[in-house]
Amino acid sequence: MTTLATPVTLRNDVVRLEPLTHQHTDDLCEATADGDLHTLWFTLVPSPAEMTTEIDRRLTLQREASMNPFAVISLLPGDTYGKAVGMTTFMHIDQSNQRVEIGSTWYRAAVQRTPLNSACKRLLLGHAFDTLACIAVEFRTHVMNHRSRRAIERLGAKLDGVLRSHQINRHPLAGNSLRDTCVYSLTQAEWPAVRAHLDSGLSLAIPQPANIG
Repeated sequence: MTTLATPVTLRNDVVRLEPLTHQHTDDLCEATADGDLHTLWFTLVPSPAEMTTEIDRRLTLQREASMNPFAVISLLPGDTYGKAVGMTTFMHIDQSNQRVEIGSTWYRAAVQRTPLNSACKRLLLGHAFDTLACIAVEFRTHVMNHRSRRAIERLGAKLDGVLRSHQINRHPLAGNSLRDTCVYSLTQAEWPAVRAHLDSGLSLAIPQPANIG
């Protein structure tokens, strides 16, 4: 039976999401160094030195059926084509209630502000809602991560609330801080409109082949 924790490869014209393995380590070390993402205090992105440990952590959670981790492979033209440019996951999997969170996501600086994030979300949401009949998908982010919040809101997700002093962020460079977590969600009833919006935006963002003749 296919579940939210079952490894799967998802693909469209912009990105391929494939099961995370240690074969992605070198690309991911290069990716996190692009923009020094691991130095950002409001999010936890592994440094190159931490990448192997982080891959191990995600794979352990997959074996426990609480996470399904993906390597994000860019299909955008340019130097990053065919490379792993980040990570994303299905996490906090609640198979019995058909709910899941899309999170633990990061992308290298070179592919930020491109169609790649929307393309990733289209694949993950389509798999969750259309293939696995989820009733809701959550997104969570630090209250101060304004770029992430704007991206989630552009998808059409609704803010369910803010979990105040939700977690202690233990950042290796910035030290410990309390995290207020914004919780967003999309429901199955909202998905058709969000799917149409994503498909329309991606069709405009992806260059179409010219008609000849």
